[in-house]
Amino acid sequence: MAARAIFYFDFQSPYAYLAAARIEGLIPDAEWRPIAFPILLDRLGRLEAAMGRDTTPIVAEVSERAAGRDLPPFNPPQAWPLQTWSLAPLRAALFAAGRGRLPEFSRVAFRKLFAEGRSLSELDNVVAAAREVGLDQDEVEAAIQRPEIKQQLKDHTEEAFARGVTGIPTVAVGDDLFWGDDRLEEAAAAASVRS
Repeated sequence: MAARAIFYFDFQSPYAYLAAARIEGLIPDAEWRPIAFPILLDRLGRLEAAMGRDTTPIVAEVSERAAGRDLPPFNPPQAWPLQTWSLAPLRAALFAAGRGRLPEFSRVAFRKLFAEGRSLSELDNVVAAAREVGLDQDEVEAAIQRPEIKQQLKDHTEEAFARGVTGIPTVAVGDDLFWGDDRLEEAAAAASVRS
């Protein structure tokens, strides 16, 4: 049996936002796997450089791609990226996965962050995304603190590191890694060959 494609992402990446909007059309059975990307960057010794990166060219490129794909105008919160990262939406995503709602929750959370300009470091915005896809607010808030959810996120992040993931979004197809929104078509081609 062929290995299932895995879509590694963190909500802070605008390129993951772009990929999340179209991956189901290219790789319908991809498994969505949230990871704590800053923790992975720290393990790689690249966190400080990433935090000091000029986002101006990123905003320009993502804005152009979003417009070309009929997505809402790119509008990250003013504090993005340095003050908007949080583990809460990643843990909420894992709870959503257990309810069969991970892609739906993730797309709404991405939209809140990058189209509506709402920081996901604010729990109200995470909970609002969860409610929008039919998840119970109290259950989501409790799940974010559950040890097994915290451990699952650590395990996913460690697995990505061990696998060689160095950027997000990354789609893993067997032993092959495809990093970037602009490589989704290559990942889809590889996934179709292996299916």
